[in-house]
Amino acid sequence: MEEKKFDKNSIIGFALIFGIIMWMMYNSQKTAQEEQAQKIKQEKIDKAKKAKEVATKQVLETFVDTTVSDTVKLQKLSGALGSFAYSATLPSAKEGFTTIENELVTLKIANKGGYIAEAILKNYKKFEKNSGLLVELIKNNNANFNLELQTKDNRVLNTKDLFFEPTLTKNGNDQILSMKLKSGANEFLEYKYVLKANDYMLDFDVRSQGLSKVLNTSKTADLQWDLKTYRNEKSVSYENRYAEIYFENDGKVDYAGLGRQEDETLEKATFVAYKQHFFSSILLSQTPIENVKVSSTDLVNDAKIDTVFTKQFKTTLPLAFKNGELDYKMNWYYGPTDYKILNDYEKNIEDIVPLGWGIFGWINKLIFIPLFGFLSSFMGLGIAIIVFTIIIKIAMSPITFKSFLSQAKMKVLRPEITELGEKFAKDPMKKQQETMKLYNKAGVNPMAGCIPALIQLPFMYASFQFFPSAIELRQKGFLWAEDLSSFDQIFKLPFNIPLYGDHVSLFPILAAIAIFFYMKMTSGDQAMAQPPQEGMPDMGKIMKVMIYLSPIMMLIFFNSYGSGLSLYNFISNLITIGIMLVIKKYFIDSDKIHAQIQENKTKPKTESKFQRKMREMMEQAEEQKKLNKK
Repeated sequence: MEEKKFDKNSIIGFALIFGIIMWMMYNSQKTAQEEQAQKIKQEKIDKAKKAKEVATKQVLETFVDTTVSDTVKLQKLSGALGSFAYSATLPSAKEGFTTIENELVTLKIANKGGYIAEAILKNYKKFEKNSGLLVELIKNNNANFNLELQTKDNRVLNTKDLFFEPTLTKNGNDQILSMKLKSGANEFLEYKYVLKANDYMLDFDVRSQGLSKVLNTSKTADLQWDLKTYRNEKSVSYENRYAEIYFENDGKVDYAGLGRQEDETLEKATFVAYKQHFFSSILLSQTPIENVKVSSTDLVNDAKIDTVFTKQFKTTLPLAFKNGELDYKMNWYYGPTDYKILNDYEKNIEDIVPLGWGIFGWINKLIFIPLFGFLSSFMGLGIAIIVFTIIIKIAMSPITFKSFLSQAKMKVLRPEITELGEKFAKDPMKKQQETMKLYNKAGVNPMAGCIPALIQLPFMYASFQFFPSAIELRQKGFLWAEDLSSFDQIFKLPFNIPLYGDHVSLFPILAAIAIFFYMKMTSGDQAMAQPPQEGMPDMGKIMKVMIYLSPIMMLIFFNSYGSGLSLYNFISNLITIGIMLVIKKYFIDSDKIHAQIQENKTKPKTESKFQRKMREMMEQAEEQKKLNKK
């Protein structure tokens, strides 16, 4: 019997299997080590957190313990709080609030932590006009404001757990609230709030006095500001789309993004804004703060279930000590995200209103906002939108006229262009040259129809930014729409249609119908104006698809948008159809255009630099083609 031997392939196979097994064992061991290291690290974090919670609990128990003398209590507190035990022995060391308010806002500041525990806007209702519920940006512990202090004896204290002493005074119409966390009679950390009459913005100073011997001033004091934003609008998903964290970083205003989790580190921050579509909470600093960390977490996973909160915003601002003390001049803003109000402060915070970048933003700032503001000052919001749309479309009508005139000229030339196409079917370059000559002789610019359309595009895009940001539309009704800033539901569906929703809005339907008829009326002219070019897509076929695709897109994407934008698009398309009919009937005569083109052909033409360059390039290409054939 012949003895079996391992061949070369078998040896290689076993070697590979052995190598794979060893690699798997190595990675498994490495993963186990990493998991063990991570477990140890997490245990340390949990242990430190637990120790901090125990210390805080002991402090709180000492605060409320009435069975021990003040001397014993002070000794216990000193063991936990060091020098800040002094503040815990004051009469103000108990749960309580101080209220400051004006015509616009009501703010409640807590003794414990010294921060704003409640912020109510007096002139705005939640959800709908007659809900009876005021917009509350802060309530029921949805906000956290804390300054983490490190002492020289290696303690870490959180101001949110300590009691401040409140002192409320007035200076004319200004209300001044001083909240002091004391380590002695003249040593303290102070939060100073100044609320002026009829103003959403309040001054906020953070400063310390005589604490250089108590605090470790070589390290920063981390200011932590968190806010879990309440839903205030009819649609939680629509509101959440515009809930973002904005900031000014090194002079540039930007935002963190709309992902499920967004994190940013800012080099030099001067403000951080928690924007909730129509309302904002903003913290500003006159001194740029370095290495600020901000994060945004989306809390709406299912719009049917997650109906209370929209976003979780968090910010950490490291406050540096100067000459052993803290001294920061800051401001708080709790109010509407209204461009005009924010712009009046001249602090760049108006840039949190998403009006679009570049030319789109300038159109909104210089045209749309002033014009619409003027109209809405003396007429209803629905009528203002209609009048606003009419003015914009009339102003754009000369551009519309040029576009239609160019299409008419191209339509008249189409038979001759088609004839050239057939004559030079085997020579595309020659065909292109002769077509350009025909355009030049006839005095027709093939791009003239595109340029007016391109000019109108920025205005269209600007409207998509303007109307969702216009707080003037909030809870203002028109016809069947109860709220022009939200969708105009006329029927509730018993089921949800993907991308469309669970309701039917009427203004998007009307806008879709108007778009359909507009495209139906113009698609033929556009297709006739642009004869098929070799190697280019057939515009006729594309327009046939767009006739049906555009209205469907309007129905799908605008069903849950604010009805003010849908109303604008509906009126805009109606007016465009009307202008088009008037221009075709009274201003464009195909016979006259044809006669004018024939007359232009007999006149000598001077080539522009662009036309001469194009002709020369074509001639060079033609010569090169002949040389290649040789």
